[in-house]
Amino acid sequence: MKIVRLIAAVTFVTTVAVVSVSAQQQKPAAPAGATAAAPQTNVAVPDSKMAMIYSEAFLDPKTGIARFNTLLTTLNREFQPRQTELSTLQQKIQQLTKEISDQQAVATPASLQQKQESLDQLKKDLQRKGEDAEAAYNKRRQEIFAPLQEDIGKALEVFAKARGITVIVDGSQVPVLYAADSIDVTRAFIADFNSKNPATASVTQP
Repeated sequence: MKIVRLIAAVTFVTTVAVVSVSAQQQKPAAPAGATAAAPQTNVAVPDSKMAMIYSEAFLDPKTGIARFNTLLTTLNREFQPRQTELSTLQQKIQQLTKEISDQQAVATPASLQQKQESLDQLKKDLQRKGEDAEAAYNKRRQEIFAPLQEDIGKALEVFAKARGITVIVDGSQVPVLYAADSIDVTRAFIADFNSKNPATASVTQP
């Protein structure tokens, strides 16, 4: 059993301005003889500028958010001792399983029973330690990546406002039938974020 490595990324939620036009609510009928109010003919519709971003590109080891890959390396390094322990247990289980299989015809029943009990205990240890390691890994992952997620959300809002963008759609989260390349700001945002957020940012120790 292996610790589940971080494959899918932290979900980066884009903060966007929603443009809407308020509908005229239905009013009760006017009393007889009353003059009906003139219908509203001019409704202010705010200008909007839409852009696309693909947050899955943030995770690219070479061209993505630099801090993400630095944090991922740090996380996996912290859990390497547990990964090594689990791998060692797995190897012992494989070796003992092979011994039992090879000695079925020559070993005494008592000897085989003893080996089987040892094998069962190793399997229980592997399952327990694997579950503990995975739970600890997920908890630590959240601790490490939460600040980065928050920083990206704030940076994306600043990035959008500086360029007059009122709506950003994450194509990695929402199905998109078509989007022109000219409105894709993914690479521009990654470059902007990396320039202002060095990959060597410190990680809070548990």
